[in-house]
Amino acid sequence: MTYELEIQIEELRAELRNAVDGAERRQIQTELDIAQAELIVAAAELDGLAEAEPPF
Repeated sequence: MTYELEIQIEELRAELRNAVDGAERRQIQTELDIAQAELIVAAAELDGLAEAEPPF
């Protein structure tokens, strides 16, 4: 799963570099922020630092 997220992040970075419209840049930046957060969570789950299941 982390590999796919890393690929998605690189693609979003490329899109962000090429975006000229302000609204499009904000949308891509938001998607990039979400993907980066998901990668951090996925890496923590793989390292055993976070639980994949909610506590309830």
